[in-house]
Amino acid sequence: MTIGKNIFLLIFGVSFLFSQKSEQQQRAFAVGEKLVFDVNFGFITAGYAEMNIPQLDTVLGATTYKVSFTVRSTPTFDLFFEVRDRYETYIDTATTVPWKFEQHIKEGKFKRDYVAVFDHRNNKALTDEGEFAIPADVHDIMSAFYYARTIDYSKFKIGQRVHLQNFFKGKTNPLDVKYLGKQKVEVDAGTFNCIIVEPMVKEGGLFKSEGRILIWLSDDENKIPVKVSTKVVIGSIDAELKEYSGLRNEMKAKIK
Repeated sequence: MTIGKNIFLLIFGVSFLFSQKSEQQQRAFAVGEKLVFDVNFGFITAGYAEMNIPQLDTVLGATTYKVSFTVRSTPTFDLFFEVRDRYETYIDTATTVPWKFEQHIKEGKFKRDYVAVFDHRNNKALTDEGEFAIPADVHDIMSAFYYARTIDYSKFKIGQRVHLQNFFKGKTNPLDVKYLGKQKVEVDAGTFNCIIVEPMVKEGGLFKSEGRILIWLSDDENKIPVKVSTKVVIGSIDAELKEYSGLRNEMKAKIK
């Protein structure tokens, strides 16, 4: 697994959450939202990540949120291994399913570009690798994360698991997440009341399981990721919220 994938897994580990049909338009996020993270390898800040929703766009006739996620290594870390990754998803404003997903990776000498267009009307995904059948309401790894933010966790019991169907590179993989309760978390952006979830990453899925992943989401209507922590073969990586702006709702989870 590349460094960029590990960073992506940190921020979007929560994307292995579940998919249940949305009854009404979501109210967790909107155009203008921007989240900035420090990505730390041990005690070293190795990179920065940014998630934002710059605008609305149209894909296959559907009105969508254009959502962007970028990862870049710090100038110091660039000397050892330069990372410049960009991911985009186009999420239906009414149903929160994706109509298009892009992945553009540049890590050292390694480069990869991947695009999938989701034709939900005909239940198929169109990629450079071909055309693939997809189930209803299937997600990509980014749209699943944003969908997860629309869920009401207030009645969840500790240990309760939920499901997602996630498409990538010609395969649809079922993945679970476990709800672990609540906790206060302190990061550079402040101290927050949070919900804790654990994606149960399986071998053979989009990412290879290399350790336990924990995600702290703000315990309010926004449910933004505040902190993500995971173990990897060569240590641990933590992503912590540094700045946020343009939230759809008042940030009620922040204590100080």
